[in-house]
Amino acid sequence: MKLFSNTVSTLEHALNYSSAKQKVISQNIANVDTPNYKAKDVSFKAVFQDVMGKSFQANRSDARHYEFSSKASRLPGVVTYPNVNYNQNGNSVDLDKEMADLATNQIYYNALTERINGKFNSLQTVIRGGK
Repeated sequence: MKLFSNTVSTLEHALNYSSAKQKVISQNIANVDTPNYKAKDVSFKAVFQDVMGKSFQANRSDARHYEFSSKASRLPGVVTYPNVNYNQNGNSVDLDKEMADLATNQIYYNALTERINGKFNSLQTVIRGGK
């Protein structure tokens, strides 16, 4: 018997994704001036596969399309794009993009916490008998 619905579990996984994304963005910002540092990103597809426990294959209709595989890393779903350079020192961190991603992730996290708080408030209301 499950105490919580699947929604709470889904929100938990979404919070884990947001947390991993926050860590990666923070690492990228911290290494903005590090020579030859390659920016990282969190792949939603990889995290989704990890959560669902299934392997999904994307269909490439043209050889010029990007591959859907990623380089393995310590955090699940973290990918590095090794052939990208934005600076002359080999660094691939775009500070403006990272700051925009940080703001987007914060909004996403806030929405998730509001939703999970609503779920727990509903449960609390049921426990109190509607009072």
